[in-house]
Amino acid sequence: MRVAKYYNNNDIRLEEMPTPEIGPGELLVKVIASGICGSDVTEWYRIKKAPLVLGHEIAGDIVEVGDGVSGYKEGDRVFVSHHVPCGECRYCLDDHESCCDTLRTTNFEPGGFSEFIKIPEINVEKGTYHIPDEVSYEDGVFVEPLACVVRGQKFAKIGSGDTVLVLGSGIVGLLHIKLAKVNRAGRVIATDVNEYRLDAAVKSGADAVIDGREDVPAKVRELNEDRLADVVIVCTGAIPAIKQSLHSVDSGGTILFFAPTDPGTEIPIPFNELWREEITMVSSYAGCPEDIEEAMELLRSGDVKVEDMITHRLGLEETRKGFQLVEKAEDSIKVIIEPWK
Repeated sequence: MRVAKYYNNNDIRLEEMPTPEIGPGELLVKVIASGICGSDVTEWYRIKKAPLVLGHEIAGDIVEVGDGVSGYKEGDRVFVSHHVPCGECRYCLDDHESCCDTLRTTNFEPGGFSEFIKIPEINVEKGTYHIPDEVSYEDGVFVEPLACVVRGQKFAKIGSGDTVLVLGSGIVGLLHIKLAKVNRAGRVIATDVNEYRLDAAVKSGADAVIDGREDVPAKVRELNEDRLADVVIVCTGAIPAIKQSLHSVDSGGTILFFAPTDPGTEIPIPFNELWREEITMVSSYAGCPEDIEEAMELLRSGDVKVEDMITHRLGLEETRKGFQLVEKAEDSIKVIIEPWK
């Protein structure tokens, strides 16, 4: 089968490798659509494991079913989660499945930028979901990132009528805007330093946008009746945006840190100010089974529409171009690789 093998962001090669052979309890899935995630192009994070086949936002068809598998058959349309929690450890039982050691060590083989993937038994049991008729393969690519957003907003606890500030209007920022509206936020304000993405934020439902190079806290007050934001969601690892978040949250408010920085980055915080104003700071990582089910339903019902976010559909041989589009973050939102295109 053909795969797009990652060596670095500028060196992604179309190569041949054997189609995986499945065993008892496993599935073979034909990849129809695979999204490029921002984490895929985060080179410091990926390069240490290169060369490898990346891609974890997938939707496809089951083409082979291993002995002992029940509930799935050839031809079923599925989304498969690459990371799955054990459901039994202290973290899973305390609603922190994303901290589970099993979740952080599971994966499918070889990766979504390939024609086929093998689904290990644990992923079959805990991470394979039928795609409803109302959800297209391309919609299915959004299940994983939307699940991550669902989880983050649970931790952020957006209340009805809250003012929500989204810092960074890339793919997850736009999903946060859309979901905040579903969660009955009163006003959603978004920032970015790219005009294309600010326009995308408006199209995604933001009530107002701010150029991230401006005085963001002051602009929030101007747009929000002299108040700061009840919830601030940081969707970028850019240091200026992280610093802005610390000064853009209203008394009693919450900051959700949703994106990583470069390794070793340290951010000074105005400790007394945050302490005095009873600011809650939370983080979230990944999406878990409950979040995936909710994300699938949001897509099925149409409460979160994602088709307008797809800017590029590329063949497997164009994966390098797709990585460059996502890395530059200039005039793309969601780039999807279609191995059979």
